[in-house]
Amino acid sequence: MYTILIIEDDRTVRQELKVLLERYKYRVIVTEDFENVVDFTISTNPHLVLLDLNLPIYDGFQVCRELRRHSQLPIVVVTCRSGEADQLMCLNLGADYYVTKPFNTGILLAQIATLLSRTYESATPALVRCGELVVDVGQSQVRLGQRSADLTKNELRILRLLAEREGAIVSRGEIMETLWQTEAYVDDNTLTVNINRLRKKLGQIGAAEVLRTKRGQGYSL
Repeated sequence: MYTILIIEDDRTVRQELKVLLERYKYRVIVTEDFENVVDFTISTNPHLVLLDLNLPIYDGFQVCRELRRHSQLPIVVVTCRSGEADQLMCLNLGADYYVTKPFNTGILLAQIATLLSRTYESATPALVRCGELVVDVGQSQVRLGQRSADLTKNELRILRLLAEREGAIVSRGEIMETLWQTEAYVDDNTLTVNINRLRKKLGQIGAAEVLRTKRGQGYSL
């Protein structure tokens, strides 16, 4: 699940954005500490920032400049200032998108999704290795030596998450959040079915014991 930080001093707009983003399964962080907003952003390490320009203490231009000095996280400016000079300055300071209020929610959501995908998903390696196990993201397969098994989209997402977190216990809730993020509704029973099918496919290549169940905690590789 992607985390989005909203830096906006208007409580009404801030709440509207929060409700909208949470409806689309994003984790949302807000702040009212505008004096230490750069340090707060760096410490919380969100995947993306929605930044207003008309902020108290430090304006959005200064915040954008400082954030870009410390991080390459995506920055979307959401502001009532529609002037071309403001837009050009933001882009020159490192903002990725510039959206004017009142904004079209569909366009804003599409821009956020595109930016997150471009920044994070395109950086996903084609192969994820976990010991001798190889998860081939591009081919939607899992391999062990010369043996391989095809995976469904949900099986691939589950196995990739576990492989990327090798050795760590991943909770059922976190796995379901990963699947919800793709707009595929998965309840607890559906997750159990997917885990059982995944374990069976791992068994086909001689790796059934690789997927371990930690009772009451989750799963690990």
